[in-house]
Amino acid sequence: MSQTISHHSALIYTMVVVSAADGSMNDAELHMIGEIVNTFPIFQDFNKDRLITTAQECAAILSEDGGLDAVLGLVKEAIPPQLKETAYAIAVDVAASDENVGQEELRLLEMLRDTLSIERLYAGAIERAARARHMTLTDRRAD
Repeated sequence: MSQTISHHSALIYTMVVVSAADGSMNDAELHMIGEIVNTFPIFQDFNKDRLITTAQECAAILSEDGGLDAVLGLVKEAIPPQLKETAYAIAVDVAASDENVGQEELRLLEMLRDTLSIERLYAGAIERAARARHMTLTDRRAD
């Protein structure tokens, strides 16, 4: 099977699919996606003008029957081993960005973790780090 999307597209697809998991993409999540693309080193050589087009491509696939499975298959195929944890980390950051991680997003993160073969211990560390980054003084998520 030949690769049909770039690693950049696959990373963006992971963020879009998590953001859309609850049926909508809110402003906090969209802002986080933009921040990640603008600041993470892996996107240094990505044409930022392609962000919206790439997100729309993912949304179009998701709207088809079997779209989620198709997107996850494309992501699995396009993400090289050294970017698997990065892909999961940016997905978790998007999920955590609006301070309301619902069951749909949690399930999607679990599916993504399985798709990318992220070990449970590593996934937990990534999730805890995201929680720490997104914590506020008024946040009631603290243990």
